[in-house]
Amino acid sequence: MQVYYTKENISEKVHSLKTQGKSVGFVPTMGALHDGHLSLVSRGFEENEFMVVSIFVNPTQFDNPEDLKKYPRTLDRDVALLKTLSDSKILVYAPSVDDIYGNNVISERFSYDGLEFEMEGRFREGHFDGVGTIVKRLFEIVTPNFAYFGEKDFQQLAIIKKLVENYDIPVTIVGCKIHREASGLAMSSRNERLKPEYKLAAPFIYKTLVEAKAKFGTKSATKVTEWVTNQFKAHDLLELEYFIIADIETLKPVKRKSKQKKYRAFIAAYADDIRLIDNIALN
Repeated sequence: MQVYYTKENISEKVHSLKTQGKSVGFVPTMGALHDGHLSLVSRGFEENEFMVVSIFVNPTQFDNPEDLKKYPRTLDRDVALLKTLSDSKILVYAPSVDDIYGNNVISERFSYDGLEFEMEGRFREGHFDGVGTIVKRLFEIVTPNFAYFGEKDFQQLAIIKKLVENYDIPVTIVGCKIHREASGLAMSSRNERLKPEYKLAAPFIYKTLVEAKAKFGTKSATKVTEWVTNQFKAHDLLELEYFIIADIETLKPVKRKSKQKKYRAFIAAYADDIRLIDNIALN
């Protein structure tokens, strides 16, 4: 499997493939790959002959320097895992910070028509400027036909779709369903850092989402939110940061349910010092 370390080399390779009429898909990651990432790559092979997987821990989307420092970096293992899908049809782009940013490691400023101010945007200042900066640059470097993102980061998915729309970037964004562990816990690279007792406790997050979905059929969003809050108050190990039921188009919290709109429940919680997020469609 070929690993490309510079933007010039990966751009040249993708350009060569596309001039041969090959379709190229793209899965941007921060490494520490797991079955959830592999599911995105597998989905990409349904529409593309080649897949590019970037592995880059992006400094501009971390609001917590300690979180950036602790984020796992496992390139050799990641490459070995990707080889289980294909040795010749997957191209790995593993740039350095200098290759992406040069001497200017700062975020551009983006507007996503207000999507950036909801949920994660309220709790992680500048996060979506960092996301937009790296995703836009990766799209410009890789120039894929399709790009694949998991619905676990549903707000990020919505923001990337808005980025592509607002900046006329010629790539089709494909959202893919959440990949879960057998326990129901949404797969995340952060799961590797969970201490055993917190790994056992963390599936409570998804269990609570499932129960909240059932309650949303007969109760108001306010009542469901109060119930979720109380569930976490009674939990010994998990600390709720937020639970929000939102309109999937605007991501704004629902005030009164409407049969004409679709909703999702979004949650962020801490398991010790590990921040976990998840969401579920409600209708």
